[in-house]
Amino acid sequence: MPSPPDFLPSCPLPITDYPQVLLGHGGGGKLMHQLIGKLFLPAFRNPLLEDQHDASVFEIAGQRLAFTTDSYVVRPLFFPGGDLGSLAVHGTVNDLVMAGARPLYLSAGFIIEEGLPMETLWKLASSMQLAAQKAGVQIITGDTKVVDKGKGDGLFINTAGIGIVEHPFKIVPRSVQPGDAILVSGDLGRHGMAIMAVREGLSFESTIESDSAPLAEPVLQLLSAGIEIHCLRDITRGGLTSVLNEIAEAASLALHVEEKLIPVREDVRAACEILGLDPLQVACEGRFAAFVPERDADRALELLRAHPSSAGACRVGKVSDQRTPKVLLKSAIGTQRILDMSTGEQLPRIC
Repeated sequence: MPSPPDFLPSCPLPITDYPQVLLGHGGGGKLMHQLIGKLFLPAFRNPLLEDQHDASVFEIAGQRLAFTTDSYVVRPLFFPGGDLGSLAVHGTVNDLVMAGARPLYLSAGFIIEEGLPMETLWKLASSMQLAAQKAGVQIITGDTKVVDKGKGDGLFINTAGIGIVEHPFKIVPRSVQPGDAILVSGDLGRHGMAIMAVREGLSFESTIESDSAPLAEPVLQLLSAGIEIHCLRDITRGGLTSVLNEIAEAASLALHVEEKLIPVREDVRAACEILGLDPLQVACEGRFAAFVPERDADRALELLRAHPSSAGACRVGKVSDQRTPKVLLKSAIGTQRILDMSTGEQLPRIC
């Protein structure tokens, strides 16, 4: 049987370096980006994939739509501030929002391990429906599979989402421009630390709860107010560090951020110190970074702070005119260093 004309006869990933997939290949760091850039992109290359954004935007019958998909494998299934069901809805809704879309519909695929208590499945499905209702979306199709006991770790959920784009902007990393202000929508690291506190049995004076939340309201408010958003990215795997490095690379520009401006709660910072983690590399599930022109920055912050999910929004840096893709961090003591993304996985299985 002849090979397809575009068939790749060899794997472009250097499999001699990584003959097996590692947990780090899904962690949001350098290994994951190598896997995507050297294996998946060459295998599936097409114009819609080139933006490498949280959702693809395309046009059908004169209407711009956004489409995304994601899978959720968090352990444990329930954690302070959320659970696998609500997380699956929030994560997919937020990926659509990061493309500037109004989320409309989701699908839900359940991969269930034999032996999962039916009560647990019902609680997660109910949580998923409640999260969808609050986010203003409907789950309109799905799939169910059951795998052997010991083969599925309880439950995995895959969701896909579609939304409508109601503005003329192209919100992608390549739209970032010199002089843009870099904003974050709130304090960082709570989701990852909420998960790790449960796993490691850590207790603090106050419970660290996940920041998991839908982000459509504050972002759509920015767009309806005419804020010229150049790029949005939710701060998930790899934390703010990976987000900034991804955008710097795509835009071929240097980003400058200040450590003292980046909001991290003291209990989260303390938990990171105990576990030897960098809070800037810890995932969130209800936070995003926004790149807007300097003229729009103050107005954007005012609008963001009017919403509960982004009440802690602040400016953390700016985009320079240097054409070298890198992220420079000014430390609390005034020194400057390159903020590089991690190689692999700090916190596996947190989303």
